[in-house]
Amino acid sequence: MDALICRELGDPTLPISDSSPLRLSSDHPIPELSSPTSVRIRVRATSLNYANYLQILGKYQEKFPLPFIPGSDYSGVVESVGSGVRKFKIGDRVCSLASVGSFAALIVAEERDLYLVPDGCDLVAASALPVAFGTSHVALVHRANLTAGQVLLVLGAAGGVGLSAVQIGKVCGATVIAVARGPDKVQFLKTLGADHVIDTNSESIIESARRFLKGRRLKGIDVLYDPVGGKPLKESLKLLNWGAKILVIGFASGEVPVIPANIALVKNWTIHGLYWGSYNIHQPGVLRESLYELLSWLAKGMIGVHISHSFRLSEANLAFSAIKERKAIGKVIIKFDDVTFMKSRL
Repeated sequence: MDALICRELGDPTLPISDSSPLRLSSDHPIPELSSPTSVRIRVRATSLNYANYLQILGKYQEKFPLPFIPGSDYSGVVESVGSGVRKFKIGDRVCSLASVGSFAALIVAEERDLYLVPDGCDLVAASALPVAFGTSHVALVHRANLTAGQVLLVLGAAGGVGLSAVQIGKVCGATVIAVARGPDKVQFLKTLGADHVIDTNSESIIESARRFLKGRRLKGIDVLYDPVGGKPLKESLKLLNWGAKILVIGFASGEVPVIPANIALVKNWTIHGLYWGSYNIHQPGVLRESLYELLSWLAKGMIGVHISHSFRLSEANLAFSAIKERKAIGKVIIKFDDVTFMKSRL
């Protein structure tokens, strides 16, 4: 089968060659069913996340023994099932999350880790749902308990998790302030329903947000969603209300910020660190309920997955470049072409 192999740690944006960390294999062994309750899926599409980029660089918190097939969330069609599988059958459309392995034509997962993709949901779009939307849903709904009338500030709002946070914020009835960089990203965020969008190429987060809040007769920010870190977070702290909640999602800026504990004490802030993948170990029920609700919202048109860039497996380095250079507005995916996908099912 086709698979992308990480042979050594390094820059995944380098052209795929004998000297790059990634190698494209056309004859990688087909994964066998590993238990009576395992399922083999023919991958239709797999989503790229910033974590995948860090994994190959060797800078992610989880380390994987070399060589490994990168990847995380994906969607596809059930090709084979174990003797103990009861919830799925051959031909079912599913999506899921793997710690590694989805940058390949076939992947094996346990039945309990799969989610049926409802009718009306695009299968390719479903590949980009678990990590980005799952992170934002657990953060905003489960951890921050975001409610109607509250004010949500989303940093890095044009990225995969950022766009999902904006949409989920609107579903929850919040007033959403989105922060991005560049006119194209600003315009797109407005089409998603963001109440106010700040372009950091030309505006100060503090000044622009304060003008908006004053115009709406709002005191400040109730929930801060931060996948960026660095200077944007430091500035945003000045906008937070008493009792605000800070969601630490990631550090795309490369700078891990310091949140002054004395100010957090005086203003009664709650700081939530959120590593979404760990819920699969510690509270899998929360994760499952979250993804089922997201799939329901997707089927009803309450949220939408915007795919900014789509690449073939052989173009994986270009996909990682889109992530690294922040070219994407939304999600970057690797898609297996229709011809190969359909032939595999005959």
